[in-house]
Amino acid sequence: MTTQDPGARPGEALIRALPKVVLHDHLDGGLRPQTVLELADAAGHPLPATDAESLADWFRDSSDSGSLVRYLKTFEHTVAVMQTADNLARVAREAVLDLAADGVVYAEQRWAPEQHLAGGLSLAETVEAVQAGIDDGIAAAAGDGHIIRVGQLVTALRHQDRWQEIAELAVTYRDLGVVGFDIAGPEAGYPPSRHLSIWRFLAEHDVPVTIHAGEADGLDSIGQAVHLGHADRLGHGARIIDDIAFVANGDPAESGLSGDGRGGAADLGRLAHWVRDHQIPLELCPVSNLQTGAAESIAKHPITRLKELDFAVTLNTDNRLMSRTSMTHEMKLLVDEAGWTLDDLVDVTVTAAWGAFMHHDERRDLVEQVLLPAIQKVEGALV
Repeated sequence: MTTQDPGARPGEALIRALPKVVLHDHLDGGLRPQTVLELADAAGHPLPATDAESLADWFRDSSDSGSLVRYLKTFEHTVAVMQTADNLARVAREAVLDLAADGVVYAEQRWAPEQHLAGGLSLAETVEAVQAGIDDGIAAAAGDGHIIRVGQLVTALRHQDRWQEIAELAVTYRDLGVVGFDIAGPEAGYPPSRHLSIWRFLAEHDVPVTIHAGEADGLDSIGQAVHLGHADRLGHGARIIDDIAFVANGDPAESGLSGDGRGGAADLGRLAHWVRDHQIPLELCPVSNLQTGAAESIAKHPITRLKELDFAVTLNTDNRLMSRTSMTHEMKLLVDEAGWTLDDLVDVTVTAAWGAFMHHDERRDLVEQVLLPAIQKVEGALV
């Protein structure tokens, strides 16, 4: 897609003004630090810090270990304060408001209902509480002049084997706020083949599927996600770069996450061809990937190479609290450290809109009636 100045390097103010679409954002990874403090105090849950700024620092620093397993342990504190209907609704409401304030016009909030039963709620009650919070947040955002649409992605934990229950939950609430199904948690050792019947069940009930794959595990994980799980999108998917060999300046081919920069010939393997040929959206999350060791820098993150090679690249936040990030921050880093232009940011935004879990006519309206007019307004500021 061509803008008036495709080579423009937008500043932070312009980036903040851009409309944004986020497909991979965890509800339990995006709490406000002050909210965690208040809810933990009421629940009697001990925290590693006693003020919002120090707690925000602790979440980010603890997530910078380079290990997905250690990264996931930080969620013990956020999940602990999300065990009542009121708390779930508050967290969901604030997530919507925070995303809308960042310019997000469409978002999907993923979370695992099975983690929120300790206070006596049923699975159904957790979904209804989150939806109440989302609805309230959308209304409050509209009152502030921000129009946003938000859907729930219910997630089954790979290692807990409650996949069927969560899949049934997705079917029950398919037209009541839930837009799709996901599996998350420890990737290695818990592949989609663990419960094969799930994927047929979801397909028979027309439930869209995204699967965490290609973050902490490699090509086999991605292959199972697309071929066994029939994933409509890939959660992360960064490791698809391992199936691409690059040749630069006549040197022998190199492959994997160590490749950096733009340009260079590329030789795609069969799985990489499959993902690109079918334009399966990749829900890439650069800052989070740096924290878990899936990439070594923003400049060398595979998102740039994959976008150049015409993969269906989308940009996401993953966990805004743990990564201390936002869509504006993710975009600015790519501009500053990977040389992205305004055109690049527009491209991934439109790609995300076309990959959203809603009907085709709704996607078209999102692109034509919401994104393009807002983008043109931002472009006008450059003239």
